[in-house]
Amino acid sequence: MTRLRNLSVPLFLQSLGTPVAVTGFVRSPVSLSYPRGVAAWPRTPPLATTPANAEGESGLFADVDSAFNGEDTVSPLVASISPSKTIEVHALTQEMKARGERVVSLCVGEPDFKPPPAVISATATAAQEGATKYTGVTGSLDLRQAICDDLSRRKNLAYTPGDIVVANGAKQAVYEGVLAVVRPGDEVVIPAPYWPSYPEIVKLAGGTPVIVETTVEEGFLLTAEKLRGVLTDRTRMLIFCNPSNPTGAVHSKQQCEELAAVLSEEGGKGDGVWVMADEIYERITYDTPHAAFASLPGMYERTMTVNGFSKSHAMTGYRLGYIAGPPVIVKAIATIQGQLTSCASSISQAAGLAALRVRDDEMQHSFDVMREKRDFVLKCLSKTPGVKTAVPQGAFYVLPDVSAHFGKEAPDGTVIGGATDLCRYLLRAHRVALVTGESFGFPRGIRISYAASLEEINEALGQFEECLSSLK
Repeated sequence: MTRLRNLSVPLFLQSLGTPVAVTGFVRSPVSLSYPRGVAAWPRTPPLATTPANAEGESGLFADVDSAFNGEDTVSPLVASISPSKTIEVHALTQEMKARGERVVSLCVGEPDFKPPPAVISATATAAQEGATKYTGVTGSLDLRQAICDDLSRRKNLAYTPGDIVVANGAKQAVYEGVLAVVRPGDEVVIPAPYWPSYPEIVKLAGGTPVIVETTVEEGFLLTAEKLRGVLTDRTRMLIFCNPSNPTGAVHSKQQCEELAAVLSEEGGKGDGVWVMADEIYERITYDTPHAAFASLPGMYERTMTVNGFSKSHAMTGYRLGYIAGPPVIVKAIATIQGQLTSCASSISQAAGLAALRVRDDEMQHSFDVMREKRDFVLKCLSKTPGVKTAVPQGAFYVLPDVSAHFGKEAPDGTVIGGATDLCRYLLRAHRVALVTGESFGFPRGIRISYAASLEEINEALGQFEECLSSLK
């Protein structure tokens, strides 16, 4: 039987205006003073030297001499968070484009197809007919019921509208789910390569990210043995992205069941550990069908399922996602969201309702095109020297290992010390923008998004091969 230690919510949540009634075994008192292992906050946190915004602008106050413009003005919490390494490449890309230079980018993590026509129509109708007011914090009843119906039909999961919170994108849903249960010093297991926000979200909650490495040779799949090896008495959560960003790896139902078995072992360290199942890419799979983690034996009551509309329906700008889970956690998440952003956009919610009514066969064409692009990318990479690649079974990413080229020298004398150096050189010399694997906990590789036109993919990978072949 699963212990109830996991129902102890963070103390900051108990202090919010809406109390969250929970019962259960509390493992130990926790301190809110400092994260685990930190004796005291630094007096002056060393801020990262990144552009003021994604466009690389310095900001109007960059040179102002003021007591409010020093590094010690910013909360020490910021010092514990790593800025995204993609900012630099994005800023350089924007600067080059502003100068009129052509840059081919395979950085973007969003589909290149348009939302279904029904979604566009519902967006306009909602605005024109006055669906522009606040909804309830957790989302409109119609949308939450439609989400329940969709999860029942496609994933065989039984939820009620009260088990759903609609958020401003899946990222917010992940963040709120972590905030709802992770306490200072708790450990959160994150398989690598990972989405860059996961470790930082855990840090913001005062938790400790525990990174579990996977390899190209393993297909970037987390094994039961590796999971068991990192579980401790302080483990609070497993964040499990399936299909994966950035690898495109898809764990089969059997592989998911093996992980679930570890968490269910009688007397094991996984007993009572929450699972954050980020399934935002679950509709975009190829040869390995997706299995909902909450549908596995013993996992329903401990799993928070995150999904949304950005990837499947190409609605990234709508900022609409959701989380489904046990009532006690959903209530806690609703409390947090009520104090952060309140409801998601009412117009986006109307569009999301329309999206869930789009027939599966109408959407399949876009996914078939993604498969064709994946196959094209794999064919190109197979001809590129010094590159090792796992075959992605979902999403729209490939994460090749390019470490065979580290230490080599480019024709202009540039030494390629690692993945970030390679991305900088590719952008400067070949006008191709890719994302360093260092952003994803895989410093041996780079991420390629094939959510672009075949023409752009062909041009970019041609330049990529030319670049690598020129290194000596």
